[in-house]
Amino acid sequence: MTTIVTGGTRGIGAAITRALASDGHDVVASYVRDDASAEALAAELEAVHVVRADVTTTDGIDTLFNAAQERGPVTGLVNNAGATMHVGPLAETDPEVIRSVIDLNLTAAVLCARRAVQAMTAGGTIVNISSGAATLGSPGEYVHYAAAKAGVDALTVGLGKEVASLGIRVVGVAPGTIRTGIHADAGDPGRPDRVAERVPLGRAGEPDDIAGAVAWLFRPEAAYVTATTIRITGGM
Repeated sequence: MTTIVTGGTRGIGAAITRALASDGHDVVASYVRDDASAEALAAELEAVHVVRADVTTTDGIDTLFNAAQERGPVTGLVNNAGATMHVGPLAETDPEVIRSVIDLNLTAAVLCARRAVQAMTAGGTIVNISSGAATLGSPGEYVHYAAAKAGVDALTVGLGKEVASLGIRVVGVAPGTIRTGIHADAGDPGRPDRVAERVPLGRAGEPDDIAGAVAWLFRPEAAYVTATTIRITGGM
């Protein structure tokens, strides 16, 4: 099983990469800047091949999929790469940040899914990492990101129905607030602790809370699951 994980060397992506490798997947994980994290993960896991590829560009997507296909037929894709890039009201968010967030979180996911369908045969699986923000809207924090992730949910439903007859499944996973570097990268490192009291389970999530569900979606037990998004938000 050759499975691509975009943004697969840090945070939720790294946890997903570890979980899939443990299940026997030959994982090709993309990253953009953090060479140290990518090299450390590749050294840790023999079944993981890291590729520096910017999936917001056509050349980057080509580089990633070509590297994966050199290892064998692509049977899985996890569209995980994402970022909020800013925390604050929409009116105070720079237009270029908004464009970048939509490009990374939505456009790249659509184009990677397109390329995966072209490469896959029956039995292929695409998992789109959405966000609980897609339905909550995240007012005052990152409406731009929530809007992009709502688009990811639409991608999951529409493409899942479109390719079901080909034997390809498309499923979404929507995490809640998870302890990763996404918050610090957006300038709010304390956000997980700040919002934990809003969560019915009383805590922020951990990357492994998401990775286990993603790994399950690739197993035979999930063979009847498609065109839907699973929320893992602690009750939000």
